[in-house]
Amino acid sequence: MCWGRRPEEGDVLPVSKFCLKMCWVEKFSDVPDCEKFFLEGTTPNPPGILVDGTVQDQNHYKLICQLYNNIYRFATLYDTTNRIPVFSAYSFTDLPTDRRPSQPWMIEPQLEDKNIKEMKTQQELKMLNNKTDIRVDHQAVDADYSATISSMDLDRGHLFPCQAAPDDATVRSTFTLTNAVPQERGFNRGRWCKMECKVRVALMNCKNNNDKIEAYVVTGAVPNNNNVILNNRVNIPYLLWTAYCCYNNKDKKWMAGAYWGENKKDNGKILNLETLGALEVKLKESYNVDVKVFHDKCPRKVNVQQVESVEEEPGKKREGSGEGSNKMERTTGELKECDDEDGCDCDCDEK
Repeated sequence: MCWGRRPEEGDVLPVSKFCLKMCWVEKFSDVPDCEKFFLEGTTPNPPGILVDGTVQDQNHYKLICQLYNNIYRFATLYDTTNRIPVFSAYSFTDLPTDRRPSQPWMIEPQLEDKNIKEMKTQQELKMLNNKTDIRVDHQAVDADYSATISSMDLDRGHLFPCQAAPDDATVRSTFTLTNAVPQERGFNRGRWCKMECKVRVALMNCKNNNDKIEAYVVTGAVPNNNNVILNNRVNIPYLLWTAYCCYNNKDKKWMAGAYWGENKKDNGKILNLETLGALEVKLKESYNVDVKVFHDKCPRKVNVQQVESVEEEPGKKREGSGEGSNKMERTTGELKECDDEDGCDCDCDEK
């Protein structure tokens, strides 16, 4: 859904298209400030779900332009039946922040037909609803993640990771449960965490013609079909994947890369960099139809150079800097190891 109002004098709203009443967005292009999170406005097209940017089943899937502090921060295609996102898409435009805020998790009021345009915590919604709890049927809530699965230890796993965000407000916006899936803790804090660090290193090479960092990232989850459900409400996806594409002004060419991994306990393996084409083949296996993640500008058979993996031996860190290192530059200029105490991803300490 999108929410908006006609601006009053003095308002500064980064919303290019306004709704006079509640409206579900059928296309991300209906909101230009949301469409910008996709290269050339081209969204992924899991057939039967999202075709040419249009949702095929409005009762099952919803497009969310993730609004926080009056600014659209990223975009999500959300599965209201399984109560997990299909994917979240964001643009990478600056050096990411290096600190996790103390931020309660939020939900999307519009999924419950509430006339509130921004993500809110359940407590905030209660106060706005005459101090009465609202019924939440179409998305995950905090109580779901308080439940347990005997065979799994689970985290709230970000799709748009907070430590890929360029500023505090965008970091906070990633803490919405419409941007999270139940992720096996060892996988989240192990292979997936290290992969996210490598992606951020690779994206530092993405420069547009103005020599500014500019890259596009889509991260998704494929639901399981084995009735493995958290709190009898939230599907625990069997596969997570991410892909990125950008123009490298130095090499004067487009580059792309992808990773995926099964959502199960980390067994010490790392996630290897794959081509975008290989990911689309993998997603075809999951959806039984051809899946296109990015615009045709993005090479399907060529990826960026593999960033050196984090040392698998516990407690041992590789040395070195520059290309091939597992270090990344922070806004302070400090270089920080991917597996330092606070982790390379803000999910690493979260239940």
